[in-house]
Amino acid sequence: MISQILKLIVVGLLWGATNPVIKRKSKDIQKVKADSKLIQFILELKYLATNIQYLIPMAFNQLGSVLYFITLQEADLTLSVPLANSLTFVFTAVSGWIMGEEIPKKSTIFGVFLVILGTLLCCVDKYERGELKS
Repeated sequence: MISQILKLIVVGLLWGATNPVIKRKSKDIQKVKADSKLIQFILELKYLATNIQYLIPMAFNQLGSVLYFITLQEADLTLSVPLANSLTFVFTAVSGWIMGEEIPKKSTIFGVFLVILGTLLCCVDKYERGELKS
């Protein structure tokens, strides 16, 4: 159980911490312009495929997806989905703030607290029911 939860926390961290970086490093894609939609698509794809500052966080994000897929084979879905997705929200909010984005509002901080509390309660409930094994 502990290893599954730790893996899901790492998944949330990989997804959440990379979201603000991917957003920031891909914002210049709006400057790519072309006359046709096909050429526009190709130029945007080229921009992303050659932007190393975008590719590195995207690789870590995808590493999180691979770890999530592997963890789903051994973890309970009723725990793994809310745990990974809710922690992604938490890590996105925190890492965005660290990167200099808008300071989270009180309601966002309260939401993060509730997400962490709810996730913890889900883990405790599964453990007490004996549905999770060490």
